[in-house]
Amino acid sequence: MNLLVTGGAGFIGSNLIQQLIHRPEVTRLVNLDCLTYAGHPANLRPVEGHARYHFEKVDLRDKAAVLRVVREHGIDQVIHLAAESHVDRSVSGPADFIYTNIVGTFHLLEACREIWLSPGPSGAKAGPRFLHVSTDEVYGSLGSTGYFTESTPYAPNSPYSASKTASDLLVRSYHHTYGLPTLITNCSNNYGPRQFPEKLIPVVIQTILGRKPIPVYGDGLNVRDWLYVGDHGDALWQVLRRGRLGETYNIGGHNEWANIRIVELICDLVDELDPARGGASRRLITFVKDRPGHDRRYAIDAGKIERELGWKPAYTFKQGIRETVKWYLENQGWVDEVRRKD
Repeated sequence: MNLLVTGGAGFIGSNLIQQLIHRPEVTRLVNLDCLTYAGHPANLRPVEGHARYHFEKVDLRDKAAVLRVVREHGIDQVIHLAAESHVDRSVSGPADFIYTNIVGTFHLLEACREIWLSPGPSGAKAGPRFLHVSTDEVYGSLGSTGYFTESTPYAPNSPYSASKTASDLLVRSYHHTYGLPTLITNCSNNYGPRQFPEKLIPVVIQTILGRKPIPVYGDGLNVRDWLYVGDHGDALWQVLRRGRLGETYNIGGHNEWANIRIVELICDLVDELDPARGGASRRLITFVKDRPGHDRRYAIDAGKIERELGWKPAYTFKQGIRETVKWYLENQGWVDEVRRKD
């Protein structure tokens, strides 16, 4: 396969590329990324120079450039990860989310439609697939019970989740209208190495290391289902290879945690793994005003992907968070490097 990964210089994308670059099925792996603040070449040093790896610095908002990449590289498989993804940034500045997440997805769909569905030798090889990677935030907020399933109605509550909802629906429409061979995944919160230090887990780690107050929104009891990034990569590969075209698959970690419990756990792990910092990190926890549109609880029912494709997460949250904290403690040079770009 000639595989295109969009957003491959970001957190999930860079981890995924390092998982897939050695798979024998992948003849060519093209990373399309415009290197915004959250995408950094440092994430891809382990694959630089690999004969199968090709990097294209392209913005999804540039329709002609997207079409060129798909055509020139003979792309027949797509994993579309590129997106503006930070909820707080979408509240303060929603425009980038609309143009990248909606218009950018439209441009990629159009490029694949023009090339894959055109008659004659310019068309794609048999069996092209377009996997659109989305979020559980499109479903809105849950109460204290229940789970998101693939049939849960969309009810986005932030500009970010609204933009992802729109892109999901565009992908669905291209399958039903044009017959484009698409798949959609909606995943729970990812965590792990190389996550840009603006998201909850790396923010907490870095704040503890700086011995500064740790901000916790509201009462800290907002609940998320956490998915280790390596588990997510395995699931995406299974869906790309074996998922039923036109279907949606929810990917969750079966790891529901309240934000305050995560913060406490990270405090304890840093105190254990780096005692020279001074310990007693829980004293740094500080509750701050809740953010607008802060959904109370997300929880994924990942039964469909387990039944149909045999996938289930390998990591518990306690296993994955220990590995994650250790990685950040050992890679402070990486943190400094990517922060300088922001």
